[in-house]
Amino acid sequence: MLTPNANGGGSNGNGSGGRLDDRTAIVTGSTRGIGAAIARRFAGEGANVVVSGRSEAAGEAVAREITNAANDGDARFVRVDMREPESIAALIEETVEEYGSIDVLVNNAAVQTETGVRDATLEDWSFVVDTDFRGYWLAAKEAIEHMPEGGSIINISSNHARLTMPEIFPYNAVKAGTDGMTRAMAVELGPLGIRANSLNPGWIEVDRTREELAEGRYEEVEELHPIGRIGQPGDVAGAAAFLASDDASFMTGSSILIDGGRSALMEDAPFVSYAREIKQNDR
Repeated sequence: MLTPNANGGGSNGNGSGGRLDDRTAIVTGSTRGIGAAIARRFAGEGANVVVSGRSEAAGEAVAREITNAANDGDARFVRVDMREPESIAALIEETVEEYGSIDVLVNNAAVQTETGVRDATLEDWSFVVDTDFRGYWLAAKEAIEHMPEGGSIINISSNHARLTMPEIFPYNAVKAGTDGMTRAMAVELGPLGIRANSLNPGWIEVDRTREELAEGRYEEVEELHPIGRIGQPGDVAGAAAFLASDDASFMTGSSILIDGGRSALMEDAPFVSYAREIKQNDR
């Protein structure tokens, strides 16, 4: 049985709170972006981290960076393609061989197509569903066989699970399904002492976001957030570290928005005018 850490009171702000001491975490899709930030944060909290993804060069670089940093945790890279069940099974097997068990699984690997309900093809459907949905289920299915009481599954969903835009299909449908799958996992695995929660990020500054927000649009999107900025990968990593730790021991089946208040707005234009006026008056 996994017992609470003596240092479970929370992070000291620099990612070295030790809340995940002696635990092993798999983070899928952690060769860059949000996944890499989660892997770094977990190692900073004392966990042994398995970095995984399709790019061996990028994954090895992240694992090497973590290992060379002043962390209590260890890191190694395992190549995996979340569209291949055999590859997922090998990821779990190699992790158990190296560390003995799996305390935390973060399902983060995801792909997206710029297609709509009318023009998406079966290939688009399979590409997204197999990676973002079936892959999450299979990773959890394999991991829970080696997960002790106190284990935590964290599924990275999206704010598209609640509010969406045209031509994000089937990604938006899959992310809504991810929240439903999280609740199913929470109900079925709770009696085993395993928790399952999902995180729903909004605009997060990763490579794809920077490409989408070129030519001055970055500042425009920042203004649409009550908190006044676009999120950073570390914002998601901090929430993931909380859910993985004993600080969240009474949380399961939850889907947590991390969107800087974006989804709380009813209309954009009135808020932008209000925010500009407030800032002007404060000066």
